[in-house]
Amino acid sequence: MSKKDKLNLLALLEAIEKIAKYSAGYKNADEFYENGRDFDASMMNFIIIGEMVARLSEKFIEENSQIDWFKIRGFRNIVAHDYFGIDAEEVWQIMKTHLPKLENDLHTVLKNA
Repeated sequence: MSKKDKLNLLALLEAIEKIAKYSAGYKNADEFYENGRDFDASMMNFIIIGEMVARLSEKFIEENSQIDWFKIRGFRNIVAHDYFGIDAEEVWQIMKTHLPKLENDLHTVLKNA
C-alpha cells in the first residue's frame, strides 16, 4: 500500500469516527435530522469520505474490491449535489449499518498492509 493510500484511509476512518460522534445519543433519524448542526456536520464528513475514496489509487481499489468504492463515491455525489433531497432515514441506516462495516473493513485492510 502506498503512503498516499494509507493517509487517505486514515482520513476516511477519521471522518467515520466524527460521524459516529455527531450521531451518538440520537434515538432515530428524525431526532438526528432535527439537530441541524450534527446532521450537517455528518453530511460534510460523508463528502470527505467520498473525496478520500476518489483519491485512492486504482491499484489499491482493484486490490481491495471487497469494498464497494463506487457506491461510497456515489453517496458523496448525492450528498453534495442533492442535499435537500436527502432522506434522513436512509442516512441513518447508512450510519448505523454500513459505516461500522466499512470501518471494520478499513481497519482490516490497514492491519494486513
